[in-house]
Amino acid sequence: MSPSRLQEALAANPQVWGGWVVGPTILGPEEFAAAGYQYVGFDVQHGYLDDADVALLLRRLEHVPIATAVRLPSADPAPIGRVLDAGADAVIIAMVESAEQAGAAVAATRYAPAGVRSFGPLRASLGQDTAELEARVSVFAMIETARGLAAADEICAVPGLTGIYVGPADLAISMGYRLADAWTHPEVRAAMVAIQTTAQAAGLVTGIHAGAGKLGKTVADLGFQMITLASESQALRRGAAEHLNEAVGKTHDEHEQRGYQ
Repeated sequence: MSPSRLQEALAANPQVWGGWVVGPTILGPEEFAAAGYQYVGFDVQHGYLDDADVALLLRRLEHVPIATAVRLPSADPAPIGRVLDAGADAVIIAMVESAEQAGAAVAATRYAPAGVRSFGPLRASLGQDTAELEARVSVFAMIETARGLAAADEICAVPGLTGIYVGPADLAISMGYRLADAWTHPEVRAAMVAIQTTAQAAGLVTGIHAGAGKLGKTVADLGFQMITLASESQALRRGAAEHLNEAVGKTHDEHEQRGYQ
């Protein structure tokens, strides 16, 4: 059976660094792998992708040394099952605000009698053993709202959950702040730290959507383990701007770009 590259990376490193894919790119995930990123996330919530697009991209990455995660908008078991059948190492479920929602996400990754996942792996390398198929899957609940923050203790106590993944943008907005306050307002920063502390105390992996390299360093120092740095569109913009500035002989301070959170 194909091992979980994400579980292997998390076991071997204090932090794992990820890229993010929001469109049906063929080159993006491979370039993240070539650059040394340890995982790539595919965005079915905000990106221009559906689970069928993701299945094709996952098949292309079967022999590329990078772990994979898929963000989905809900705990609907059908799309969760399809991306897992295609070989995703992890699912990240958006906007989780209760233990019940987190439990539903876990159940969607487990076969009966423990869950509601339907059997049907699409890759021969995944094997046929249901216990092994379940064991290779990591399940992350996104805490990114004030209601999710208030329920963090209950969410983190859900059996079978692998980790918590923080979305700073929605968290700031739901707390009544501007998007620009996501990384600067003390109360938003304190909320992120509180979520990380609660999840870590529960023995869970802590992930976050940093959206930029400098912010990635900041959240690594806060103890987060799974850190998404940039989307393929951000990386393209930054690289394209640097090439243009080199060509025309200009220099400028690099502004960190915000990505999908």
